[in-house]
Amino acid sequence: MQEHGRLQAALQSAWQHGGVLAQALRPLGALFGLITRLRAALYRLGWLRTASLPVPVIVVGNWIVGGAGKTPTTLALLQLLQGQGYRVGVISRGYGGSAEGCSLVSLVSRASSAAEVGDEPLLIHLRSGVPVAVGRDRVAAAQTLLAAYPLTQLLISDDGLQHWRLPRALSVLVFDERGLGNGRLLPAGPLRQDRRLSGEPQLVLYNAPTASTPLPGHLAQRRLAGAVSLADWWAGRPAQADALQALRGRPLLAAAGLARPERFFTMLREQGLTILPMPLPDHHDYAELPWPADTATLLITEKDAVKLRPERMGRVQVWVVALDFLPEPSFGRALLAQLPGLPDKRTHTSPA
Repeated sequence: MQEHGRLQAALQSAWQHGGVLAQALRPLGALFGLITRLRAALYRLGWLRTASLPVPVIVVGNWIVGGAGKTPTTLALLQLLQGQGYRVGVISRGYGGSAEGCSLVSLVSRASSAAEVGDEPLLIHLRSGVPVAVGRDRVAAAQTLLAAYPLTQLLISDDGLQHWRLPRALSVLVFDERGLGNGRLLPAGPLRQDRRLSGEPQLVLYNAPTASTPLPGHLAQRRLAGAVSLADWWAGRPAQADALQALRGRPLLAAAGLARPERFFTMLREQGLTILPMPLPDHHDYAELPWPADTATLLITEKDAVKLRPERMGRVQVWVVALDFLPEPSFGRALLAQLPGLPDKRTHTSPA
């Protein structure tokens, strides 16, 4: 395990800064680039075909591997579009889920679990209330959702930039402070596609204090919204800022199964909290509880909370720390400016 961790750290460093390892992997990066360009050419020439869907699709994704903020961006888009009266649905790969084929996410009688449909789709459905369908084939997932919710007017795909069979009216590219890393394709660098392959309209959103690539875009601010007990979180009650502040001065264990957990730990420390960090692998399944049995107070993210029911926690006091993701107003204006080019199917009442 330690050896694996050292290899991961070396690879992450090479992806960001270059060096001998990145140079050694350049031939494989060139091969990966050739394959992706060939596949894109097959779609461009019509030998492979992009599917057709009856509603527009906005794809949220990033060019580099690792969490850059796609799911918070999806939630922010949902809030903005619902506020404009659009009936929106979400499709997702459902990474980490065991469900075969395509399935709809449902919280009725706990019909869906994170182990089945993936933690991020379940979180999106729980936070927004919109229909969510998961499936390896995103086109099939979209068809499944539209068959069940025929009044849906617009779809958001949580990830899927490289799923070229999926039609898209707009792409939202999300970058964090890593930007484009060393600028090379996998595995010599972090890029999942050649930058020249993007042809559809796109907006760029930076999940960072400043723009981290030469691409013109908009900034977003991440901040902790507050804390709520795990039981109250599952009951739909919002996080409160004063509940988070009340935890100051207490020894706290903070666990996070994220691609970049240190960001979460840093934000907690910036709130004046004294934490013992417990970084876990991204999409950690919590099949077994990883903290000591005598843990008194535990802080977790919402992405972790969807995999932890209150009845499993015993005497541990568990607080869910919620995150607010706030794109600057110019992003909302730019997004809405793109919408007139889409079929105008807005409702005159608030979406259900």
